[in-house]
Amino acid sequence: MPLSEEVEELADRIRRHLSDRPEITERTMFGGVAFMLNGNMLVGPIKGGGLLVRVGKEAYDEMLALPGVSPMTFTGREMKGYVEVDADAIETGDRLASWIAQAEQFVQTLPPK
Repeated sequence: MPLSEEVEELADRIRRHLSDRPEITERTMFGGVAFMLNGNMLVGPIKGGGLLVRVGKEAYDEMLALPGVSPMTFTGREMKGYVEVDADAIETGDRLASWIAQAEQFVQTLPPK
């Protein structure tokens, strides 16, 4: 199933931001695409133009307090350590880069897969 236009557009923005990073790969997940750092999920575009961001359990509550951020739910269950960031909160390249950096800060603490 092809990705929606909004998901593909955000995926392209993420690709451009991470294009010089050989340790970043893409993987099909949750019916979309996820960007992986050393085999661990980093970020992924989601329906509605938002971004799924892996922030870890320690930063989870702090990230939820930010504007445009909500819990990530999958099959009706909240996935602590992952947040959804609204499209408006990643509208500029700097905002998108900031969220990718936030995810990377956590994911770099994980062992490679």
